[in-house]
Amino acid sequence: MNQITYQDFDKIEIRVGKIIKTEPFPKARKPAYKLWIDFGEFGVKKSSAGLTKLYRHEELVGKSILAVTNFPPRQVADFMSEVLVLGAVMDDGEVALVQPDRDVSPGIRIL
Repeated sequence: MNQITYQDFDKIEIRVGKIIKTEPFPKARKPAYKLWIDFGEFGVKKSSAGLTKLYRHEELVGKSILAVTNFPPRQVADFMSEVLVLGAVMDDGEVALVQPDRDVSPGIRIL
């Protein structure tokens, strides 16, 4: 494993967001959903997320998630993905969301 310094890690902004809208994303190369995520004072950001094996898109609305918010936007098919939602990728390719275990305000930074 490559090691990084704390200064490297400190450059990554991981923030709490709340999913407010979802849609299926059939144009994505790999199965995915379109997500709209509220980050409080940082606004609503969009993301393409490969969560289709464990979650129906409707059940994601209202969930708190963690996302990297300072990567440059990335074009995914006809959709601009602005943040990277964090998940644990299991051996079979299923992705389980990484979530706070308490009610946390959207926009709070994870350290």
